[in-house]
Amino acid sequence: MASLRILWRATYNAFSGPRSLPRISSNTFRVSSSTALSPPSTAVVYDHHGPPDQVTRIVELPPVEIKPNDVCVKMLAAPINPSDINRIEGVYPVRPQVPAVGGYEGVGEVHTLGSSVTGLSVGDWVIPFPLSSATWQNYVVKEEGEWYKVRNDIPMEYAATVTVNPLTAVRMLEDFVKLNSGDAIVQNGANSIVGQCIIQIAKARGLQSINIIRDRPGSSEVKEKLKKLGADVVFTENQLEIKNIKGLLGDLPEPALGFNCVGGNAAALVLKFLRQGGTMVTYGGMSKKPITVSTSSFIFKDLSLRGFWLQKWMASDKADECKALIDYLLDLVATGELKYEMELTSFSDFKVALDKALGKLGSQPKQVIRF
Repeated sequence: MASLRILWRATYNAFSGPRSLPRISSNTFRVSSSTALSPPSTAVVYDHHGPPDQVTRIVELPPVEIKPNDVCVKMLAAPINPSDINRIEGVYPVRPQVPAVGGYEGVGEVHTLGSSVTGLSVGDWVIPFPLSSATWQNYVVKEEGEWYKVRNDIPMEYAATVTVNPLTAVRMLEDFVKLNSGDAIVQNGANSIVGQCIIQIAKARGLQSINIIRDRPGSSEVKEKLKKLGADVVFTENQLEIKNIKGLLGDLPEPALGFNCVGGNAAALVLKFLRQGGTMVTYGGMSKKPITVSTSSFIFKDLSLRGFWLQKWMASDKADECKALIDYLLDLVATGELKYEMELTSFSDFKVALDKALGKLGSQPKQVIRF
């Protein structure tokens, strides 16, 4: 009980000031700044870092005050991302102070407006911008400037997941090498959500993609799935254990840009494909193995190694550019040019969704909580 009081105080301090009685207009949902309260919220919380399936629990949080510039949002959906798990484990570089509400991405519907809010209306769909914690709960109260309005004529799971994986994909395609229609890129981890987004965004821009996946049962089906998304060629790692790896390209040009989210040998395979002066961008390390680069790759091929971390980029001065890219990505969703596999799970079955996200039930689609 003591830890719950501490959690409430942390959430209370983050979102509100002194509590008082609610007074909500019956016809507009615009509220008096001195008396408005959000509804109580059911939330996934953790009091300390550790294995997510052991340290998370579902609790009821009391209402918080809605100040003049605040917007109370009823959450519709929020994903369970690997970075969410890492934050709970305590191994992510940036994490909220515990006790904390889980989740870092999602979409919600505007429920109540503070008296000074002018840029949003009740019923609008909004996402946290920039990304912020505490999305695994029914109601979230933040200032108007911390929400970004998005279109509401697409499946909610895409609006809930646009800010992490698709934005990473499009940002990496734009930030490191100037690519023109007809150019090629190469990537490992092609079956990841980011990998699937890279394939489709590249196709929409007239780029060709060389894709590497791990050897595992069902790899033939994965190849076909990626080709249907627009992949030009897909190889398993074992297929690339040959000396003349570029002989497999056929008419495809040597890529100037590669993406690595695996590390180890899978990263070395990306480097082998790159042309003279090419660049490999690392945005993950699923194998937990280091990247090893031969001396000749630097001296004779002049390859460059770069890194990408979305959170650092979003903290830069490119907020307007970021919002434009979010709109662009959701437009691709609306036209059917961007899609990826997800599974919607009811909030009441959160523990099942978490087990799936942790891989305890085998390979599963990205889990998205539906509130």
